[in-house]
Amino acid sequence: MASSNSGQKFIARNRAPRVQIEYDVEVYGAERKIQLPFVMGVMADLVGKPVDNLPAVDERKFMEIDVDNFDERMKSLKPRVAFQVDNTLTGEGKLNVDLTFDSMEDFLPDAVARKVEPLNALLDARTQLSNLLTYMDGKNGAEELIAKILKDPTLLKSLSQMPDKRDGEQAKEE
Repeated sequence: MASSNSGQKFIARNRAPRVQIEYDVEVYGAERKIQLPFVMGVMADLVGKPVDNLPAVDERKFMEIDVDNFDERMKSLKPRVAFQVDNTLTGEGKLNVDLTFDSMEDFLPDAVARKVEPLNALLDARTQLSNLLTYMDGKNGAEELIAKILKDPTLLKSLSQMPDKRDGEQAKEE
């Protein structure tokens, strides 16, 4: 009966774990096989729209990139994109988008939204509504109070003019 990892053992026995390049060479009348190491270099424009001028291609150095230093390399390269998109939030004009990525987490949707000001404002509002929903959970009169505030324009206006507690916290930090 075959073991559950027999396929893995078969591959390990029959396929080399890396690329092997060999060629036949004649040395003093005897034929020899010489194995060359496989080294791969990739040239790519990973910066996008750089803020600083890049050196000429022939002056650039190869970098070793692996899973351990990927974010560090990304931070040093400062990949950047800058473009305009239709403003679907207001339906008017274009929206300037300028994103610089320091790590893989910067590609997450919420991180991208945090870097685009109108989207950041919407994300903050969404977070506040989510917090309000959590706060209201289990409170009997909370829904009635919110409905009353929304129906009364003067009460709503007075609430909107109240200073934001977070503004005071930011002033203390600065």
